[in-house]
Amino acid sequence: MTIDYRIAPADLSGHYFDVTLTIAEPDPAGQVLWLPVWIPGSYLIREFARHIVALEAGNADGAALAVTKLDKHRWQLAPAAGPVTVKYRVYAFDLSVRGAYLDETRGFFNGTAVFLAVAGQEARPCRVKLVAPKGKAQKPWRVATSLPADGAKAGEFGRYRAGSYDELIDHPVELGDFASDTFKACGVEHQIVIAGRHRADFKRLKRDLKKICEYQIRLFGEPAPFPRYVFMTMVTGDGYGGLEHRASTALMAARDDLPRAHDTELRPAYRQYLGLCSHEYFHSWNVKRIKPAAYAPYDLHRESYTRLLWAFEGITSYYDDLTLLRAGLIPVASYLELLSQTMTQVQRGAGRLKQTLEEASLDAWVKYYRQDENSPNALVSYYTKGALAAAALDLTIRLRSDGARSLDDVMRALWRRFGMNFEVHGQGVAEDEWERVASEAAGLDLADFFEQALRSTEALPLPELLGRFGIDSQLRPMAGGADKGGWKELAPGGAGNSLGARVAAEAGGVKLTHVLEGGAAHVAGLSAGDVLVALDGLRVNAGNLDAHLGSWPAGSRVVAHAFRRDELIERELMLTAAVADTWGLRTSTGADDAALARRRAWLGSA
Repeated sequence: MTIDYRIAPADLSGHYFDVTLTIAEPDPAGQVLWLPVWIPGSYLIREFARHIVALEAGNADGAALAVTKLDKHRWQLAPAAGPVTVKYRVYAFDLSVRGAYLDETRGFFNGTAVFLAVAGQEARPCRVKLVAPKGKAQKPWRVATSLPADGAKAGEFGRYRAGSYDELIDHPVELGDFASDTFKACGVEHQIVIAGRHRADFKRLKRDLKKICEYQIRLFGEPAPFPRYVFMTMVTGDGYGGLEHRASTALMAARDDLPRAHDTELRPAYRQYLGLCSHEYFHSWNVKRIKPAAYAPYDLHRESYTRLLWAFEGITSYYDDLTLLRAGLIPVASYLELLSQTMTQVQRGAGRLKQTLEEASLDAWVKYYRQDENSPNALVSYYTKGALAAAALDLTIRLRSDGARSLDDVMRALWRRFGMNFEVHGQGVAEDEWERVASEAAGLDLADFFEQALRSTEALPLPELLGRFGIDSQLRPMAGGADKGGWKELAPGGAGNSLGARVAAEAGGVKLTHVLEGGAAHVAGLSAGDVLVALDGLRVNAGNLDAHLGSWPAGSRVVAHAFRRDELIERELMLTAAVADTWGLRTSTGADDAALARRRAWLGSA
């Protein structure tokens, strides 16, 4: 007995989907329906039910059934002896990878945003009929999804199926006149879907994604854990983001992030896009099938807490760029630049001195996904510091095992024990189990490493470890506002002064978005949200701020004028020399043979 859904784009300009739910055997006491309050992979309560604008129900005879709203995301139908039908309308104008969107150009939805669950029947198989929008103008629209077809032809509207509600909501759907192409990786078909205006070179994109996919499939071992995979990308002027699913990923990218036919090199923007694809694809193993016990199964009624997000997001963030290197898409120097930028992101936040990785994982719901102007001073990212912890763990295992083991072995052990047959046993990794499996797979006692890396705010020993692999580290002052990290040769005394704040361009001045603890702006009494308009009586803007700051010697006291809301304030700003908060990495020219051998084994290159 299946749970049947029908979803149709009903009002393109009004951004409404109409959904019909048919329940063959409702609870005779009165069927309860519910909609998830969050979507797996994005740890924030999103209240998808707020977008349901109308809901009604009827029995097999067509008579209306009373519907009672129980709370923010649950409804109960009046008792009915036979099949019932529920019709409801969903507002869809969330241009992100997490919700639902509909306009005259495209439609998109995650199941968590549109499909009501039938309480007590979540394990039953589901069928969903995707209906094309009405009107001649919409005839070119097609369908892209990793949902298995149940009568529909590939790329067409019609009926699809899922083995359960959990599976139903884990296959997003793209609708519209999108561009598409396919390639095979390790014998598995992969589809690339790009919605929005773009100039993407599909030939190059297929070639590069194929290398990423084949490397990761072979890392864990063939066959791939899915029969087919879909990369869905929505292109805008400045978009960025991704969300993993069991056989697909929903991505957003800026138009210039995609490869162009006339490109002769791998631009940083395209490198970033490939890194995003690599990250979400790696999640097919790490979090979709190897997952915390807290997510096995997901409790979509409330927050689900785990201290292991560093392992599932941080390790994935380590392998995303490393995959680009090992797959032959970027050289060693480019990889070291990316790693140094991650080290820099962590170094520049005082939160690294206050929050451990385990605390960051546990607090994702209330801190990481609800960041404010004080976040750099209060939290550390389990993505970035988690990636550095993964790198340090990998290098530590390689050193202590004399090259016999690595983090690769740990991930394969986790895959064999938890991921490979997850659909059968449904077992997740317990909170204290990840470290135990890692030590067993490495054949080492790693307790001291985990204590420092996960449960203290001590700096990771990454520079020292990198030195054993023939990598030189450099900690230097930031060279201007656009400096994200990387090796630079700086002239003595050329670092300049620091405002001690993160800024953004603002009409008439420079807006302080974040004021960093202990910096010049903080000491002077400037706050996040203030718009700095003048230093020493001279107008400042985003283009000349660095030059102004560098025109006085460190220790100079300068009158700063700023607007706080609509009030002009005056503060005395004592300029301080820029602190060493920026990392650079490069291969060492003086590395010995042992270090070179270790580096080749790690990076796959001299």
